[in-house]
Amino acid sequence: MPAVDLKACLAATVRLFRVPTDPDLTRAQFDAFSKQIPLLYFILITNTIAVAYTYVPLAPASLSMIVPAVLTAVTALRTVWWLRQRHVVRSDADILRNLRLTNLIAAPIAAGFTAWSFALYPYGDAFAKSQVAFYMAVTMIGCIFCLMHLRSAALIVTLVVNVPYVLFYFVTGEPTLKAMAINNLLVSGAMVTVLFIYYRDFADLVSNRKSLLMQQAATQALSDENFRLANLDSLTELPNRRRFFAELASAFNDADRRHVHVAVGIIDLDGFKPINDNYGHSVGDRVLIEAGRRIREVCEGFGPQRVEFARLGGDEFGLVVCGDPEDVDLARLGERIGEQVKLPYQLDTAHTGLSCSIGFALYPNSATTSEALYECADYSLYHAKRHQRGRTVIFSGELEAEIRSRGVIENLLRTSDFGAEMELVFQPIVDAMSEHTAGFETLARWHSPRLGWVSPADFIPAAERIGLIRPLTQVLLARALATAKSWPDHIRLSFNLSAHDVCAAEGILPLIAIIERSGLPPHRIDFEITETAVTFDFVRAQQSIATLKAMGCGISLDDFGTGYSSLSHVHRLPLDKLKIDRSFVADINENPVSHKIIKSLTGLCDDMEIACVVEGVETRAQLDTLRRLGCDFIQGYYFAKPMPGAAIEDYLAKERERLHGSTSKVVA
Repeated sequence: MPAVDLKACLAATVRLFRVPTDPDLTRAQFDAFSKQIPLLYFILITNTIAVAYTYVPLAPASLSMIVPAVLTAVTALRTVWWLRQRHVVRSDADILRNLRLTNLIAAPIAAGFTAWSFALYPYGDAFAKSQVAFYMAVTMIGCIFCLMHLRSAALIVTLVVNVPYVLFYFVTGEPTLKAMAINNLLVSGAMVTVLFIYYRDFADLVSNRKSLLMQQAATQALSDENFRLANLDSLTELPNRRRFFAELASAFNDADRRHVHVAVGIIDLDGFKPINDNYGHSVGDRVLIEAGRRIREVCEGFGPQRVEFARLGGDEFGLVVCGDPEDVDLARLGERIGEQVKLPYQLDTAHTGLSCSIGFALYPNSATTSEALYECADYSLYHAKRHQRGRTVIFSGELEAEIRSRGVIENLLRTSDFGAEMELVFQPIVDAMSEHTAGFETLARWHSPRLGWVSPADFIPAAERIGLIRPLTQVLLARALATAKSWPDHIRLSFNLSAHDVCAAEGILPLIAIIERSGLPPHRIDFEITETAVTFDFVRAQQSIATLKAMGCGISLDDFGTGYSSLSHVHRLPLDKLKIDRSFVADINENPVSHKIIKSLTGLCDDMEIACVVEGVETRAQLDTLRRLGCDFIQGYYFAKPMPGAAIEDYLAKERERLHGSTSKVVA
């Protein structure tokens, strides 16, 4: 027979009567146990009063009245104490201390009631004695149930009551009482077994609940992090577009409820695309991060208004200005942001500079919904970029009228008959030295049945916005090629393409098909493309231009000197001509800067072996200066205004007469 390890058995026994020190388990025990204590004392008090009532005529007053009164008073005081502690927030140490105290007082209280019961027993008749036995058994079972969450206290009560109970009634020799003692012993054993099973399951439940809470906490932390990331721009670590519109909706609803102003601002960085083209995306990203940091600092230091700032995407940022701002506040905020953005960006060997255009719209002056307010700010930005680049524009009644006009133009374009309503005019492109016409640039005019003549500056952008520019281009190109087919073979046709024409996903196949159907040799066609169109999607534009060039068409870069003016486009594209914007010609003889710019550009064209075309020539003095600077071709009112196709034959005839007369005079 194996030896019994007494120390191990003793340690195991001690553990049964010890309060666990796991904070989560002890707190759960205390919470459950404290709810059961009033019921435990209620059982003790009511059962004790019933037994005492029975023994009042049988036992001395000290046993039937005084002792039970004292025991009842003690339990009543403990009940009141526990009831008053229900809402007290306790520390883990305080909970552990109270549980240990319960263990300490469980034995004296149980012993006191047991001793009182045995003291009453001799004074009763058979029925009274049976009541005492029943009282002790039932009360003990009730107490064990109430103490199930604190196993140690339940075991103490079981031992203190049950061991004397079984021994006392077993030694009486009375068969009925001996049977009750044995029955009580068996029931107590079953109760203790249930107690152990229940306690184990309770501990497991607490442990599982703890694990579940930890999982929930981890899940909540992950959810919070995902929410943060979902509302954060990964590059600049600024709030993103989603967060911006959530803030806008909240701020708008608050302003509407309080009847105060709220404003939306949209910032676009001017000249950012060339930074990406010239220095690469890594430098561009660093510029975006630095620009975002500068704007955020301005917003955080702008009082008394509160400014929410976010990156909307690309080089565009958004503002929500709360705190009842006025137009003057928005203008001041825009000015401060512009000053910070314009400061130099020193990045390694690249020294970059840029500016920003800002559009603001103020509620309720501009719109009555948050969506409409944002659209108004977007239009203010659009207006700033077209007419006041690098400035701040606040939505106004004039811009609202523009929007209405723009909407009318867009709606009429959708239903217009391009073949019937669009007309073409042609402006000569003249050789600067010989003054012979080398070609004609095609210009579109729209005669709307409702609006009359509409400027290309209005309907071309509208066609781009509503997705009609490509079908419009195709109709106009087919008509221009048909007109040019009747010209002398040395006269070229120059035709403008938009960003949507050269950057479309399906490429320029429709334009190629139109050229082939026209019968006009591709080498007589020049396609003019602006820098803005090239930067729209440089890779796709480069592919389209290369295809046209392979057909034999000429390529001109239009409006050079405005917009982004990136030299990278000049050397990376197969250009034949560079068109210098008219803005440099108007004061070429008065402004040394304009003179130097054109001189530099003509030198650039000469070095790259491409032709130089100058627009906007209106006087003989301008022509003479441009000749001296080495310009190749001239375009402007000095020679002719745009004319319909039917007038070209007469124009060329008069030109021949003029040049022939000049030659005759020279010979004479």
